[in-house]
Amino acid sequence: MRTSTWAKLLILLIAFAMLAAACGDDESTGDTAASESCDIADLNLVTAGTLTVATGDPAFPPWVGTADGEGFDDPTSKLGFEAGVVYAIAAELGFADEDVIWVRTGFNEAIAPGPKDWDFNLQQYSITADREEIVDFSDPYYVTRQALVLYPDSPYVGATSIDDLKEAILGAAIGTTSLDFVENVIKPDTQPNVYDENVDLEAAMNAGQIDGLVVDLPAAYYITAVQVEGSIIAGQFEAEAAAPDEYGLLFAEGNSLVGCVNDALKELKDSGKLQELEDTYLTQGGGIPIISG
Repeated sequence: MRTSTWAKLLILLIAFAMLAAACGDDESTGDTAASESCDIADLNLVTAGTLTVATGDPAFPPWVGTADGEGFDDPTSKLGFEAGVVYAIAAELGFADEDVIWVRTGFNEAIAPGPKDWDFNLQQYSITADREEIVDFSDPYYVTRQALVLYPDSPYVGATSIDDLKEAILGAAIGTTSLDFVENVIKPDTQPNVYDENVDLEAAMNAGQIDGLVVDLPAAYYITAVQVEGSIIAGQFEAEAAAPDEYGLLFAEGNSLVGCVNDALKELKDSGKLQELEDTYLTQGGGIPIISG
């Protein structure tokens, strides 16, 4: 009789333990589901119901505004590649345009560790291992291509293939993917001239020491607009550099918003919207010639 009683008690204890475990599993599943929700009400935002986005001060075309200066440095205009990306992400997340709030930060201060007063920051931040130790990044929203900067009267204007550049004397900054690209992909007959910084490239170009510059496309926009007066982007290379820069949205470390933004970026890539923005603002509607491999 005593054995039977203990057996019954043991069965009851096991049953209670199984029930408690089941309840615990249900609660854990619910917490995981809630943490993965991308509903606006569930997002980790600095201000509930609004998406606060930081950019540079100032922000330059073609990233914000247009190449001719219309709407320059006004991200609320939705003009420019990065401004367009933000509003496209916001729409994917369910925000209305008026719920996007812009703030300004310095480039380096945003990379510092600690809490942020914005949800994410974009101003052409390359995703690097060192930076990822103190901040988080989204998946890349842009992968740089190399570009060729020339004067309009250069004999290499109109080059359509890498073979057309074999006799050119090219310049690139030391320690860059651009220099690697010249040496390992273009492989001109003459070793490229190497310079410490892009400003040195400008001086070499002006002095006629080189036929042209190889830089990444974003730098080419700035060089032709500001640094080397009268220069043009003669082409962008079809082949990618061995390790191209990848630009990501920058978040405070551990921000759960990253996952939802990555989901939005994937949708924009799959739908072709991200490529559409790139074609519109970074390749001037396809107006920059392609230099094939």
